[in-house]
Amino acid sequence: MSVKEKLGEKTIRQIRNDIVNGKFKAGEKIPAEAELMKLYNVGRSTIREAIKTLSVAGVLKVQQGSGTFVNTHVNLETIDERLRRANFDEINAVRALLENEIAGLAAQYRSDSQVEETQQCLAARKQAILSEDPQACIEADIAFHLAIARASGNSVLADLYQSFTVIIRDFFSRRETQGISHFAMSHYLHESLYKAIRDSNAIQARQITQDILDNNY
Repeated sequence: MSVKEKLGEKTIRQIRNDIVNGKFKAGEKIPAEAELMKLYNVGRSTIREAIKTLSVAGVLKVQQGSGTFVNTHVNLETIDERLRRANFDEINAVRALLENEIAGLAAQYRSDSQVEETQQCLAARKQAILSEDPQACIEADIAFHLAIARASGNSVLADLYQSFTVIIRDFFSRRETQGISHFAMSHYLHESLYKAIRDSNAIQARQITQDILDNNY
């Protein structure tokens, strides 16, 4: 990535943060280009590109002859903030979309080394259960599914799932059911999921993943 691109992204982030913090309020006109250049210490082309990007995103609204305004209907809540507000059913729905697709792809595209990594994560999950350590169970469960995500052959999907694990970790931590019982009861399903991926059975991998989700594991 070039220096110019990095500077442009930084400027976009700064303008967005100033809107979030109320420096530029909804419905109000933001300063002219010359003032924005001084404010963010960048050139005219960088400011114009930032305004264009934020306009396409719906954060700003350019009115010819009048100037640029903060959109009155913009939602600046980040995806992480939105996910943290989500309820159990919403979180599980997203988990289902991600984990079902990941499991099916992993069964098709996993390498031998990725099968071995998944097996090691499965063993660590069992050890966490035997140790009766709830936090270790959470981390081991997430590591197991992350290994499957990496085996999917789709780096974007794997990165997306890794970002989502922040929410999954928080979700597990807030469960009403404390302790390790739900991890222990679902371990046989995780063993079956590993075997389906090892044996390149995508249909079975998806079905077992759905069974895990249907049982709120």
